[in-house]
Amino acid sequence: MKRRKFLKNSSLSTAGIFSASLLASCETDKKPQVVNKMIKPIVIATWDVLNATNKAWQVLNNAGTALDAVEQGVMIEEADINNQSVGKGGRPDRDGNVTLDACIMDKDSNCGAVLYLKNIVHPISVARKVMEETPHVMLAGKGAELFAYQKGFKKENLLTEKSKAEWLEWKKTSKYQPVINIENHDTIGMLAIDSKGDIAGACTTSGMAYKIGGRVGDSPIIGAGLFVDNEVGGATATGVGEEVVRTVGSFLIVELMRQGKTPQEACEEGVKRIISKNNEKLDFQIGFIAINKKGETGGYCIQPGFTYRVYSEQGHINKTASSYISS
Repeated sequence: MKRRKFLKNSSLSTAGIFSASLLASCETDKKPQVVNKMIKPIVIATWDVLNATNKAWQVLNNAGTALDAVEQGVMIEEADINNQSVGKGGRPDRDGNVTLDACIMDKDSNCGAVLYLKNIVHPISVARKVMEETPHVMLAGKGAELFAYQKGFKKENLLTEKSKAEWLEWKKTSKYQPVINIENHDTIGMLAIDSKGDIAGACTTSGMAYKIGGRVGDSPIIGAGLFVDNEVGGATATGVGEEVVRTVGSFLIVELMRQGKTPQEACEEGVKRIISKNNEKLDFQIGFIAINKKGETGGYCIQPGFTYRVYSEQGHINKTASSYISS
């Protein structure tokens, strides 16, 4: 046998032996999947959004999916004109335009997002359409708006009289430049576990009040404003989006939970990572919430007063997140 032919035949024989041995090993080591029957449906959301978590819990309690729960839950806030940081009635940019950002992520790591979307009340539902009906993850601006119309969403003026009046008043006294308004960062992020133990998340906002036209924060950015890994858990953020983007905050928190930290420990580390990047300067607001596969939750923030709502079989609980206190 020629040397080249010998080596080829030897390689094939060896590969065949290895493959057979590997297959046998896999069959031998295969164990039945253990389902954790202790997992119960639960929903958690940033801020005190009782109506939103109520709606999400109704979906979960009727054996609905976590994905449906988070979408329908945050839609409540998008349609609430009294919530001036999400959806219709949101505070406009410096030019008077209400622009919305949102993203959604399911148990299989599918995700969709819309950025700088105008004239559509429910950006979260458009984001879900992007996820389920396009090969893309993100659509922005005019493209996102046209896509929404093609999918049957109706055009609607999002600037309410109240938000318009406040914007006009702001223009009188401001220097007409970007301002960090820590009171205006009430983004709603929501995470849920359904009866099958699957996790999904959603995040939606009208962004920073009186921002430069075109500005986009962390809320529609997968990994920053929201991240879900069905094997581990999920996290979502609220606050100054620029700071969350810099550390890919939600992804960081999920990875910390993968390494063994509890949701609370992971949220605290996520906030402290941002603080370290700012040399302890705390003139902005950042908050994270997280949930793991066991249904454990956590929340942490830079400024005090950040609350988050948990809804489970035990009913709803309004929690005040522990906060970082500078020495």
